[in-house]
Amino acid sequence: MNYYSNGKLLLTGEYLVLDGAKALAVPTKFGQDLIVEKIKEPELIWGSFTHTGECWFEAVFDVKKLRLISCTYNSDKEGSGEVIAETLLEILKEAKNLNPHFLEVEHGFVVKTELTFPRNWGLGSSSTLINSIASWAKVDAFKLLWNSFKGSGYDIACAQNDTPIFYQIEKDFSTALEMTPIVEQVGFNPIFKENLFFLYLNEKQDSKEGIAKFRESNLIFEKEIIRISEISDELLKVDSLEDFEKLIVEHEQIISSIIKLKPVKEKLFPDYFGVIKSLGAWGGDFVLVTGNKETPMYFKNKGFETILPYSEMIL
Repeated sequence: MNYYSNGKLLLTGEYLVLDGAKALAVPTKFGQDLIVEKIKEPELIWGSFTHTGECWFEAVFDVKKLRLISCTYNSDKEGSGEVIAETLLEILKEAKNLNPHFLEVEHGFVVKTELTFPRNWGLGSSSTLINSIASWAKVDAFKLLWNSFKGSGYDIACAQNDTPIFYQIEKDFSTALEMTPIVEQVGFNPIFKENLFFLYLNEKQDSKEGIAKFRESNLIFEKEIIRISEISDELLKVDSLEDFEKLIVEHEQIISSIIKLKPVKEKLFPDYFGVIKSLGAWGGDFVLVTGNKETPMYFKNKGFETILPYSEMIL
């Protein structure tokens, strides 16, 4: 069995998507495979591989008891193998809670995950994993995410869709979830996409930490939510790079005023001739850049080697 999930980028609505703003998100050409094979032994033998084929995490679980037997972790950072194994175990247990028949077998499995992008890129190594485990377990991926992690769920929607989407959370107090994801496929295909680039800031951002800081304010941003939703709508309709850039700048100013952080252009690239917008939690991962054929060299001269044209990143 082979399950594949797309990576993701959030073009609009960061932070405020958690409170109901309409966000524009795009699935990437990069993602993650989950390959499952049956074996006779009642064990779950797990191996996680990088985009270059290196095994960075291995673990063995008892299938019947869903208990960790052993694990190894080939890295000198980002915590220990035990922490990663316990997180994975938590996801598997929650999948079993949602579907008691999952892993209710006399045999075992060899499971292999393979990323098609570097782990530090922040394109959704966790969300692609959760979505694929949900497919394997035949459970709702949004429930699996919200019961085991936090987040808006837009990344799950991107994992499941091959086109740009509008994503919105609707509060639903009639269900145990309290949240209902609304996903709408949209035709976002800007005629000026040759002027759009995705720049990696050489630093992975912890989205859970970003969300926690946003939640600390306990403020309600009704006007901002309405305007960000309008910007998402308007970005589908603009037919010039200039109008696109105006909307991006306005979006950056709104989010900056809410989270009390400087926009990335002001902070890192004040002399850049184009416009720059953070994507997702501010402070790392990829940013959206407008520019021209001189753009890649500008950033490479400043030590930022990873910059992808829109057509190479987005499905």
